[in-house]
Amino acid sequence: MMDGGVQPLLPDSILFEIFLYLDCSDILAAGLTCQQWHAVSLDEVLWKELFYRYYRVEREVPRHPAATSWYEEFQRLYDTIPCVEVQTLKEHSDQVLHLSFSHNGFLFASCSKDCTAKIWNNHLQISLLHSANMKAYNWSYTQFSQFNADDSLLLVSGVFVGPRSSSSGEIAVISLENFSLLSRVRNKPYDVFGCWLNETNLVSGNFHRIGYLTSCSVLWLNNAFQGVESENMNVVKRLFKIQNLNASTIRTVMVVDCSRYDAPDLLLDRGEQPAEGASSCGKSREEDPAPPTQGEELAASEPLEAQGEAVAGDGLGSFLTDIIEGRVQPVMSEFEMETKVAQLLAKSRTKPPAPSLLSTDGGGKKKYLIFTTGCLTYSPHQIETEECPEDSAASHQRRLALLPFAPGVKQILPHQMTTTGPVLGEERNSERFFDALDHVIELHGHIIGMGLSPDHRYLYVNSRAWPRDCVISDPLQPPPIAEEIDLHVLDLKTMKEVKRALRAHRAYTPSGESFFIFLDVSRDFVASGAEDRHGYIWDRHYDICLAKLRHEDVVNSVAFSPVEQELLLTASDDSTIKVWRSPRTVRLLQAQKPRLRRPFFSWAPNQRS
Repeated sequence: MMDGGVQPLLPDSILFEIFLYLDCSDILAAGLTCQQWHAVSLDEVLWKELFYRYYRVEREVPRHPAATSWYEEFQRLYDTIPCVEVQTLKEHSDQVLHLSFSHNGFLFASCSKDCTAKIWNNHLQISLLHSANMKAYNWSYTQFSQFNADDSLLLVSGVFVGPRSSSSGEIAVISLENFSLLSRVRNKPYDVFGCWLNETNLVSGNFHRIGYLTSCSVLWLNNAFQGVESENMNVVKRLFKIQNLNASTIRTVMVVDCSRYDAPDLLLDRGEQPAEGASSCGKSREEDPAPPTQGEELAASEPLEAQGEAVAGDGLGSFLTDIIEGRVQPVMSEFEMETKVAQLLAKSRTKPPAPSLLSTDGGGKKKYLIFTTGCLTYSPHQIETEECPEDSAASHQRRLALLPFAPGVKQILPHQMTTTGPVLGEERNSERFFDALDHVIELHGHIIGMGLSPDHRYLYVNSRAWPRDCVISDPLQPPPIAEEIDLHVLDLKTMKEVKRALRAHRAYTPSGESFFIFLDVSRDFVASGAEDRHGYIWDRHYDICLAKLRHEDVVNSVAFSPVEQELLLTASDDSTIKVWRSPRTVRLLQAQKPRLRRPFFSWAPNQRS
């Protein structure tokens, strides 16, 4: 019945079909006509159809587990995306490279090519709180920042002034109580960036050449409270020493806290099944009865295998004898010979690998180091993991990167959580001075960004793919990389890729010049910068791109507020930081006074282009 008891002229089924041809705002406006139209305008089947059609979500993707209705879910994606520009910050005088929020959301920091690290108050109208100029310390620019767990200290990473080929950097720790500089730590290469392990200890890197293509990366644990003038006498402990092959090196170190796994991540919990076509990204060392060393892993994928199984199985002495006597065919180049010698040396100088990372025994209390590296070329194409030690009685756990620039994982044990006590792995007369790899995730492309979900279970990785079936014959000449950026989703609990890669953003610089594009992950969304002058936002559950955020140049970094995912910051080469809020938040902030009654569809009008 219509209002006033008048018989409806159209049955609900016909009205339903008509509404399917309208957009959301017209449907909600039509719902004000009468009781019948109002009821049909809120029909769940209608809004389900509108949802899949409007957002172009694949039909097999179910509704978000936390959603209570299709209408509310449509409204959530329509009204809570931070896509409205509300403020532009222009205090930087050069390219803005990185953004990071404090854990309580009250502050955020920015790093720039103008060599300053700026700290901002995150009020409704954002204001500059402090600016630290690092030129006095011979820095060229600041590139990365991170607040410690209790938001009392700020880690700032930068690059030294030097020749174009220089890879040296430094990490500074700034007190947020009085903005004094507490310590400085050398960091090489500079794109290790550095990170906090706990409230008072941070991880840095160092790099030593062994040969032309072979080197050693060392990860150090540093105490944040050191005299500013004692940067050459740091309170430190060595965490891990990793051999690098084919001009590769460790970069982009992150800490994963497994204790956060207890919080369910609704976004990816679709039966805990990997996406179609997805497979394990790497191997735990316990999965094979005879796990290969890093050198063996490389040999299996390189043309060196053609030299014969006998040569591959010989020791270093036998191999050198075969070289001298001309028994190695075909003749190896100087680079191939160096790599082969490094592989054979590593077999006898690398400590045994740790137990599987996938073990659930005590896993909830573990911490892991994740970093990018490689073994086929210098560009990062693998992710590795290392367990972070905690107690002197614990065995030495290893890291996860074996393939060309891929993410890796290394567990941190209890006795490695502090700089006190003996240096890990420095036993007297020890002949095994390299740490083995725990796990490796190969992405077959150049990794240009990584970000963790709030519960630390999922790792999002920006990667530019290599050509399919490409063969790397020269480690100094990596394959060309795609302009399309793939955003991979890796489950760190199972070490598998769980979804098809997200796409929309692009990058154009070649492999040798490619730089990091920082991304960030909130409860429901993931955002990334791009070289196409836009920032991008995707929904984590539905795998759809929801917004493009315009800048005048490359967008280097994005950051969600950790307490309010409807607030997003973007940083660009155009020297600005833009502040974005959701339409819903903007509407609430602009309201002059509370309304006695607001239409239920107030989120819909005036948002169409």
